Amino acid sequence: MKLDETTLPVYARGTAILGAGRGGPTRTGLLAALQAVEDKGPVEMISLEDVPHDELIIPGGRFDSPDVLLEKQLCDSREGMWLQEMIEWETGKRVCALMPGEVGGSNGLAPVKWAAHTGLPIVDANGTGRALPEAQMINMHVARTPATRSGLIEKRGLKTVLRNMDAVLLEHVPHPTDAARDCATNITDRVFTGAQARGIATPGSVSRALRIGRALAEAPVDRVHTLLDHLGSRVLMTGKVSGIEHRTNGGFGHGEAMVDSTGIDHGRLRLVRVEIRKENLLVLQEGGVVTSKPSIITLLDAQTGDVTSPENLCHGQRSTLVVSPAPDIWPTPDGLAIASPRTFSYDFDYQPLE
Repeated sequence: MKLDETTLPVYARGTAILGAGRGGPTRTGLLAALQAVEDKGPVEMISLEDVPHDELIIPGGRFDSPDVLLEKQLCDSREGMWLQEMIEWETGKRVCALMPGEVGGSNGLAPVKWAAHTGLPIVDANGTGRALPEAQMINMHVARTPATRSGLIEKRGLKTVLRNMDAVLLEHVPHPTDAARDCATNITDRVFTGAQARGIATPGSVSRALRIGRALAEAPVDRVHTLLDHLGSRVLMTGKVSGIEHRTNGGFGHGEAMVDSTGIDHGRLRLVRVEIRKENLLVLQEGGVVTSKPSIITLLDAQTGDVTSPENLCHGQRSTLVVSPAPDIWPTPDGLAIASPRTFSYDFDYQPLE
């Protein structure tokens, strides 16, 4: 299958849903990917089984603030080539394919741009099954794969190789210098061989995003209920954004959104607060937890069914709050140890939607 000007908009709809407010704005990521395939031609998508046993896959995405991504997604077209050159020089092995580190938001689209300019295919897999906000929140860390041989590339071609890192350091070490890189950096996280990837990565992730996007694109009217049928999602409420606080902390979006029910869905929720910590982290009502990560919490435009990312929320906006099941790896003890409300200093455990 090819990723081109017809399939990329469909794919972008799916990555927006799986982003849960994380991964950066898909609009600018889509524009960059469309420009790349227009200039260089379609990108081939291959399965994990097609990757040679001892050749390398580069999983990657953007390592920057969503606010900055609104301005700097359209960066140097050589970023992917620089990543490839850096990893091949560092490892002495051939890179044969690229892979989204997470199929969520703009991070699912950045490797497509790189693939178009390098001539490499995209692997139909990713490292999370959804977007998650920190480097240690990834399948490879759950599987205890070392976070060594990671790398950063910024828009001017400055290359940084990170060796002998543990996963938590990989999240925190680059941040102090991120401002010097204009908060516009690409990251490759835990380069691995085809043999290693087949035991770690989540297969079929790009195809899944395409299926979600296609179902939404083909929905005649009600995209929300199409999503419910396709993902097993549930509508928490339909309402109006009655309050929004957005702030950038350490280069990343934090804040909260108050959503006041319009009553049209006849649900039990009336006024909820969506806590935002790099993603839509949890939903509270009167101090009680309604649901939380790693479930996928998404705010949709009530009229169009399109995803509204946290940085684009505005007062008075009509929104439908939807929660979708987490990928199977995350509601496990090992998954929750690194991706639950407690990892963000909340004093309660993961609360699946009852």
